[in-house]
Amino acid sequence: MPGWFKKTWYGLASVLSFSSFILIIIALAVPHWLSGKILCQTGVDLVNATDLELVKFIGDIYYGLFRGCKVRQCGLGGRQSQFTIFPHLVRELNAGLHVTILLLLFLALALALVSMGFAILNMVQVPYRAVNGPGGICLWNVLAGGVVALAIASFMAAVRFHDLTERIANFQEKLFQFVVVEEQYEESFWICVASASAHAANLVVVAISQIPLPEIKTKIEEATVTAEDILY
Repeated sequence: MPGWFKKTWYGLASVLSFSSFILIIIALAVPHWLSGKILCQTGVDLVNATDLELVKFIGDIYYGLFRGCKVRQCGLGGRQSQFTIFPHLVRELNAGLHVTILLLLFLALALALVSMGFAILNMVQVPYRAVNGPGGICLWNVLAGGVVALAIASFMAAVRFHDLTERIANFQEKLFQFVVVEEQYEESFWICVASASAHAANLVVVAISQIPLPEIKTKIEEATVTAEDILY
């Protein structure tokens, strides 16, 4: 059985892995990966709007990996509309990249549970195989954190190089053309970053658990026998 010191750190490692699992689920469920401002370029061109009038043509958009919301501002007040990525909108995007992001996050869910299982195993017993020990915990956390980081990088690539927001903003728009004027990552994106950070923190936790504690030695007093003790 591992000592209390290692049990404590392995318990913390299992909590971090489970936290990563929960964070990924939240990131998938909440449609706030990115928000932005969209300009109704068609409306601006029609009325030849000045710089002061542009604010009347700037709407809002936010979205996640499955759904989102858009507020159109084309000079006649805001019109809000909800949209879903599947099954139609994904065809207008880089479908392969978007599906890859989802598959990576689902894989990260499984890897987070595996890393949690390895941490619990080391907390209750000393594995007889080295691959199931601290090295195994580190391996699964590196894989899980790396997969999450790859999903984050893929999403950033879709936004930056594949005009993700602009494609979503102009989906099924026949009369108006929208231009993205501002973008910023929102809480779901940063939740995914926190998930990857949890696995990185686990590597530090496992390293700390391997620090040998100093042994506490009790001093044993030697008994001295005198001639008087022998007589009695």
